[in-house]
Amino acid sequence: MQEMELLGVRVEMPSNAPMVLLRERAGGGRTVQIFIGATEATAIALALDGVETPRPMTHDLLAEVLGNLAVELSAVVVTELRDKTFFAELHLRRQGQGGEPIVVSARPSDAVAVAVRTGTSIYASEEVIAEAGYTEGDDAEDDGPEVVVEEFKEFLDTISPEDFED
Repeated sequence: MQEMELLGVRVEMPSNAPMVLLRERAGGGRTVQIFIGATEATAIALALDGVETPRPMTHDLLAEVLGNLAVELSAVVVTELRDKTFFAELHLRRQGQGGEPIVVSARPSDAVAVAVRTGTSIYASEEVIAEAGYTEGDDAEDDGPEVVVEEFKEFLDTISPEDFED
């Protein structure tokens, strides 16, 4: 299992498909692209930018519930890639009750959105990195963090907090 750095969210052109980019902190520095939904991309992007919405988003709510229940999100792990679908887990630990671990299955997009809000480390299994990871110079496109940030800012210009109000 390798710790990953969240590079950000970007939109793949010309399909306008949002994705999250995770890069190995150590090792070969391979990057894993995970296509995600627009809502989750927005949730991650807003949290990365420190934007507070007028009402809590679902991932804010989950982070608040965990805190109020004295449950710590100790890690997010992208565990598997099966039939072009990524799988992840939330690794939780109860505080003050012997610290028993709890593992909950989650979509990677939701797991990353909660991790950003709680400052939790993100990991990926060796199998996922070996299958989906690429390094600069591979056939896959790697524009670097600067371009990713610019694309992310352009994406943010097209949304507003009102888009998420009930």
